[in-house]
Amino acid sequence: MKTKHLIDLEDLSVSELMDIIRLANQIKERPQDYTDVCKGKILATLFYEPSTRTQMSFKTAMLRLGGSIIGFDNPQNSSVSKGESLKDTITVVGGYTDIIAIRHPLEGTAKAAAMYSAASVINAGDGGHLHPTQTLTDVVTLYNEKGTLENMTIGLCGDLKNGRTVHSLIKTMANFKNNRFVLISTPELSIPQYIKDVLNASTCTYTEVPSLAEAMPMLDVLYMTRIQRERFASEEEYEKEKGVFILDREKLLDAKRDLKILHPLPRVDEIAVDVDYDDRAKYFDQTVYGMYARMALMKTMLDDNDRSTASRLFDTHNVKCSNPRCITAAELYLPKIYREVGGDMLLCKYCESRTLI
Repeated sequence: MKTKHLIDLEDLSVSELMDIIRLANQIKERPQDYTDVCKGKILATLFYEPSTRTQMSFKTAMLRLGGSIIGFDNPQNSSVSKGESLKDTITVVGGYTDIIAIRHPLEGTAKAAAMYSAASVINAGDGGHLHPTQTLTDVVTLYNEKGTLENMTIGLCGDLKNGRTVHSLIKTMANFKNNRFVLISTPELSIPQYIKDVLNASTCTYTEVPSLAEAMPMLDVLYMTRIQRERFASEEEYEKEKGVFILDREKLLDAKRDLKILHPLPRVDEIAVDVDYDDRAKYFDQTVYGMYARMALMKTMLDDNDRSTASRLFDTHNVKCSNPRCITAAELYLPKIYREVGGDMLLCKYCESRTLI
């Protein structure tokens, strides 16, 4: 890999991504050949936010590769509860380990962590921003279940505004030829502008529709997501949106026979339990593919032994990011890094939000 860290799946070239997909399949077919390839290596899982599948998948992946694990799954059980900064936590843990998987409720945290870590950093989810290893899981699943990553109509349904898995998946699948996106959400939960910018800059087409039933007949892939209670400012706002989109057996009557249904999980009520028994439902298989995907990713990253930290020279602006959930709003020492996207507009390098100069 050309990059030391994985903050966004776009850190990988398409050829690097395909190499990891092929390696994941090789591990899946012959796991016995990989049982000691990470012997002596240490993974730190720093989960500032609850997780079941992602955390356990990373841990299982490292154990199956012969490595060891440290970390925490509750920041209240660490020095974070005493007020320790992200910089200090990462600097210390990066000295102990070879690779860090970090999940955090604030957007841009993984990018910030990578600035101070001697170990490689993997973004395991940063707020409502990105979730690249879930997307890696998704593309390994699609490659196995569909036999291709091209020429598909992909429906994404639910909380497209806060759904980091949706954002990462769109950004990645837009790199492959002739993919079309059907974005199914309420107006309040539509995808953010920076994802529309990605789509508009690609050769892929997209359409926004308010009805899951309307979209079903045209889809090759349906990516369901839950309405995320934890991303809403109030319970009242959440109650207005929950339960709007529910996939059940009746809606599947109009779906293609070779449709593949994915979901990053956990689900709440957006997929009826009886859909689990339809052979088009692949979301539980998806979790197993995710383990092999993370095994392949970590092996690839750990083959590079570079432990230097990133340069501390930044192109900064004395401008506050417009996103209150950006990591720069909480960790005030962080340099404010932007990319100019217009004469009066900046794009935050941490969270990708737009801010007026």
